[in-house]
Amino acid sequence: MTTADATPAESQGTDYRRIVRDGIWDNNGVFCMLLGMCPTMAITTSATNGLGMGLATAAVMAASSLLVALFRKYITQEVRIPVYILIVAAMVTVVDLTMNAWMHEMYKVLGLFIPLIVSNCLPLARLEAFAAREPVLPSFIDGLFMGLGFTLSLTIIGGVRELIGAGTLFASASLLLGPAFEFLEMRVMPAEAGVLMFILPPGGFLATGLLLVGKRMLDVRAGKPIAMGGAHSVG
Repeated sequence: MTTADATPAESQGTDYRRIVRDGIWDNNGVFCMLLGMCPTMAITTSATNGLGMGLATAAVMAASSLLVALFRKYITQEVRIPVYILIVAAMVTVVDLTMNAWMHEMYKVLGLFIPLIVSNCLPLARLEAFAAREPVLPSFIDGLFMGLGFTLSLTIIGGVRELIGAGTLFASASLLLGPAFEFLEMRVMPAEAGVLMFILPPGGFLATGLLLVGKRMLDVRAGKPIAMGGAHSVG
């Protein structure tokens, strides 16, 4: 392979730390790109729900990015979007069946939002912007950490809503995620001290907006430029 034929990651070396940092913080799917807002608003009534939905999405993104990068040379420009959707749909089916078999209570709570990962803009955005252009390992890392960044966002938003609305954190984690997660369950405030609105739909917008502002303030203090994040390739 000549230098002219090499991809940016192959010819210049891949900055894996930047890929990880982008996924978790700098180019976070929720707090920077504002993608995947439908499950973000609907599922984050508790930290447990946010964690479960985020991990399901992360698994789909990591596997889909791996497959697209693996077969990118065989996917033509004209059919790439249908192929990406087909790959994501196949991975969603695997995750859906796996959760139904091994995490049935969580599966019942998340319901239709697991199949709707197919229509989530975040996986398709990363496939188009990164996995379709970069080698296999960087693409897998990008998909995984973009998914984990999404998981972190949903868990934090769900935690804030649950804490203010019900006074608990990770309620029913042992039931929904399994007995191993019982250590996460805690009651921080009496139930009567909760603000019910944060459990209801308006609370999702309030919590997300406040957390978005908080992240922007931290970025300003760190001297980072403030701009709406875009799905971009990291070489």
